[in-house]
Amino acid sequence: MTETISKMKQMRLLGMARAFQLTMESGKNEKFTPDEMTTHLVESEWDERYNRKLDRSVSAAKFRYKASIEQIAFEDNRVDKNQVLRLADCDFIKRNENIIITGSTGIGKSFLASAIGHQACSLGYRVLYQHNTKLFARLKIAKADGSYLKELAKIEKQQLLLIDDFGLQPLDAQSRATLMEIIEDRHGKSSIIITSQIPVSKWHDIIGEQTIADAILDRIVHDAHRIEMKGDSLRKKRMPKNDEKIDLDNLKN
Repeated sequence: MTETISKMKQMRLLGMARAFQLTMESGKNEKFTPDEMTTHLVESEWDERYNRKLDRSVSAAKFRYKASIEQIAFEDNRVDKNQVLRLADCDFIKRNENIIITGSTGIGKSFLASAIGHQACSLGYRVLYQHNTKLFARLKIAKADGSYLKELAKIEKQQLLLIDDFGLQPLDAQSRATLMEIIEDRHGKSSIIITSQIPVSKWHDIIGEQTIADAILDRIVHDAHRIEMKGDSLRKKRMPKNDEKIDLDNLKN
């Protein structure tokens, strides 16, 4: 048995090796037919690889919150349950559609966006979370040090881009041009989730330069699913532990 497990590990069949060792040590191998044992080992290896891939995807996405659809409580009617569950199948990514989440500060916009992003990771999509202010600040630095095109290429490769807290301050000319490039690169090819405290009707003022604002909003809003969250901010409530069901009342942004 030891030699077999060693060979499995050398072939990097880590899930299979672990399952085989546990099965042999527990004595449950006698209950398996050869076909059942083979199925058990293959499924264990598949699960191991899937979980490792998911961990890498979530880590690369750099989410603000560790969130999941299952953690959201819908009882307070802050968000439409049916709409969220429909979007959780992530078919909107297949259709290259966008999601816009708006509502007052502290209502749970960022958590909801992250939950959908995590769901997309679990389904194998490439996802990247970016805070609006930090995104444009980093890209300004990238323009100065010559890595701008590389940064844009990294963003373009993502099948789902999350831009959080859009509109906290008006865009300057450079940030406006950068946003236009990002949106143009993704239009009809991939999806964006944008969260904002600012109603969409006021985004023209945030973006500035009416012609560019029209072009950007036409590409973002046209195919967007709109989620308008209702209620007041309850930031001061206790943040629950990871294994507790999370009410959107308790969440930031």
